[in-house]
Parts: sequence; C-alpha cells; structure tokens
Amino acid sequence: MASRRNVRYSRLATDEDNDDYNGGYDPRYDYTPRSFDKVPWKSIALALVLLSLGCMLLFLSYFIFTGHMGGEHSQAYGLLGLGILTFLPGFYETRIAYYSWRGAEGYRFAAIPDY
Repeated sequence: MASRRNVRYSRLATDEDNDDYNGGYDPRYDYTPRSFDKVPWKSIALALVLLSLGCMLLFLSYFIFTGHMGGEHSQAYGLLGLGILTFLPGFYETRIAYYSWRGAEGYRFAAIPDY
C-alpha cells in the first residue's frame, strides 16, 4: 500500500460546532429517574408466558424420558430443546423483574426491553 506524503489538510469550519442549537439545550441528555422505573408490562407478561411454556415442555420431556407418558426418545429430545430455549429467557427476565420490584441494588426495570 503506497503512502501519500503530499496530502494537504485543512481545518474544518468552526460553525459546524453549533452550541447555540435550541439555546444549548439538548433533550437527548435529559435524565429523569422516573423514566427508568417505568414497568414494561408487556415484556413481563411475555417473560412469564415463556417461563411457564418452558416449564411445561421440560416436564413433558421428563415424563417421556422416564416412561410415564407414551412417546419416543426423539420426541423427548425435541421437547427438551424447545423447553430450554423458552425457559432460559423467561427465567432471566422474570428474575430481573422480580428483583427490580423488590428494590434490590443493581436491578432496574430499564434492564428489560420494552415492546
């Protein structure tokens, strides 16, 4: 790769630094603690549905593996995989919501995405 030694640089115009925009006020940097404590009800409902569906699928796979229900082991492995995929995110977000509700240090409702 050839280097360019004769490149001439010039300073940028100073008017690009616009400090007078909206009187120096930028709403993007507003800090309102109340906005961080907004409870994302839809996300919590989704987490609870995922948690309960995951538990149900894990129990079904357990019953097929132990022979308490009819079915083949391949069906049980499928239910086990789906149960793990639904249980883990549901448990994670439900745990964050619970600790946020209890007021534990380091947990906020803002850590849960709002849909």
